[in-house]
Amino acid sequence: MIQALANSFKIPELRNKILFTLGIIVVYRIGAFVPTPGIDGYALNQFFQSISGTPGGRLFGIMGMFSGGALQKATIFALGIMPYISASIILQLLTVVIPHLEKLAKEGGDEGRKKIIQYTRYTTVGLALIQTFFIALWLENPNAFQGTVVVPNPGWAFRLMTILTLTTGTAFIMWLGEQIDQYGIGNGMSMLITVGIIESIPTAIWQTFILVSPFDPARQQLAYWKLAIMVALFLGVVLGVISIIQGQRRIPVQYAKQIRGHRVYGGGSTYLPLKVNQAGVIPIIFAQSIILFPATIGAFIRTPWMQNVVQALSPDSWIYQMLYALFIIFFTFFYTAITFNPIEVSANLQKYGGFIPGIRPGKNTASYLDFIMTRIAFSGAMFLAIIALIPSVVSSPRVMNIPFLIASFFGGTGLLIIVGVLLDTAKQIESQLLTRHYEGFFKKGKIKGRR
Repeated sequence: MIQALANSFKIPELRNKILFTLGIIVVYRIGAFVPTPGIDGYALNQFFQSISGTPGGRLFGIMGMFSGGALQKATIFALGIMPYISASIILQLLTVVIPHLEKLAKEGGDEGRKKIIQYTRYTTVGLALIQTFFIALWLENPNAFQGTVVVPNPGWAFRLMTILTLTTGTAFIMWLGEQIDQYGIGNGMSMLITVGIIESIPTAIWQTFILVSPFDPARQQLAYWKLAIMVALFLGVVLGVISIIQGQRRIPVQYAKQIRGHRVYGGGSTYLPLKVNQAGVIPIIFAQSIILFPATIGAFIRTPWMQNVVQALSPDSWIYQMLYALFIIFFTFFYTAITFNPIEVSANLQKYGGFIPGIRPGKNTASYLDFIMTRIAFSGAMFLAIIALIPSVVSSPRVMNIPFLIASFFGGTGLLIIVGVLLDTAKQIESQLLTRHYEGFFKKGKIKGRR
């Protein structure tokens, strides 16, 4: 693996992509520490420390995870990439129901894709304007912070400055992600989310060390047997995520022989790889964004009925866990349906003389592929839902009562995204190494799918 990393810097094009991506990440992390004007950062930090461990603290912890802790610091990147994710969900849902968008997506080619991206940008800015307005109202209200004054000079000047600053920060993050897509390596938006999650790992490790207290058993709050279970969960989740992401159902395909003149073409056999997790980590990110959106608005509007909504959608409530799992399953099927079209695959097979042994070409092949894909997508969706709920289960007082930040590091949404994105990035780097006759990350071959 070390040799593969060294080889990555021997290829000028790949080296430039890696260095460019690292440069974008550095810029993103610097922006996460630039404060928003007019906010008392010390008072805000004291408030978040006081609610740590409460349902509200967990909610803000999950929201802050996707912004790399920028939300708790109220920096210019406080919203993170969440408005863009919400906008992407809205556009993908509208693509299914609005014929014009569907035509752009399917028949528009590069121009159609560019228009949809442009619509996504406009929607992102619109959502950011709405969210930042509520954030400004929330920040200048002392009652929302247990009487602590976070904004010394409230008013419309502060509100307009906050809206402008945070919306611009979100637009800039969106631009950074697009630059990684165009000039860097990996998926830009997923990469920035991953970097933000990794930022919390040192804090989780330090908190674990404090709770275990190996040098002072009298102050120990986390038993060694619980730590052993968490480490086992960590290893199990990592191995499971790799297996699911790499897992494939290989459908055998036979090609008929074609005689042209005195030559015989085709006649070989191959397989059609159907990925168990066709959607990757997208369902996790989308589900988290959807379920956090009403809770985010509710956290900023201090009315009784909205507080009931926030309470119902707190991470330790059964409603939150049930909705979270259902959203993951829904987006797994939804995204799989967008990226895999059995009718189109069947038509392509028939066009080039291919067929699945025992299945008639055409409609029967499409139905067969749809049936197989539905079954394997369901297994992948259930796996993602179970892994995503691990932190909520093990942090429950009725189970292991482990702090949520530690539980989310050893298994759950954060770990799923980190492993999935890093594995996808490694595959992209390895593919470029292999095309230039270098060894990949594994000496015995490239990263392969499992049967």
